[in-house]
Amino acid sequence: MIQAVADTVIAHAGELTELDRAIGDADHGVNLERGFKAVLAKIDAISALPVNDALSEVGKTLILSVGGASGPLYGKLFATIGQHLCGPQELSKERVVGACEQAIVVLKALGRSDVGHKTMLDVLVPSLDRLRETELPIALHEVRERAHAAAIATIPMVARRGRASFLGERSQGHMDPGARSSDLIVGSLCDFLEARL
Repeated sequence: MIQAVADTVIAHAGELTELDRAIGDADHGVNLERGFKAVLAKIDAISALPVNDALSEVGKTLILSVGGASGPLYGKLFATIGQHLCGPQELSKERVVGACEQAIVVLKALGRSDVGHKTMLDVLVPSLDRLRETELPIALHEVRERAHAAAIATIPMVARRGRASFLGERSQGHMDPGARSSDLIVGSLCDFLEARL
């Protein structure tokens, strides 16, 4: 699963950088590529860990190797989900949803942002809402579609957080790079799990 996410982000690094060139500092794709290559460099060790520790290790690796805001945000996303999946209980949809809810709380506080601010939250929150509302395996298809539609929906938004917010109204007309990278991550997770359910 982690390999699938890393491969997807790396394959789209150029696209993410171009999106960031329009309304940011043109490093989103480069930074995430560096971070996920660092994850892949230790994938054998990570894959030998229980799922909670594996996700926490991914998070720590991203925090240490990704520059800009993306490292702390994606790092805390993975690490917080891992932290809340700790324990002997079966890995159910309800537990995953609960862990993701806690991660969203952390991201909102860390970025001082919310849905509607033209950030990764504009994809992560509606994707989680769709997962919560829908039964597996149908949920995976709907979550993937919701994530992509949510990323597209950031195009007309005015950025309220991040470097793009300095552009004000000029940030309209461009997809948020963080929303797109979140869309890619959610989509790759859904693809991976769909093939195994």
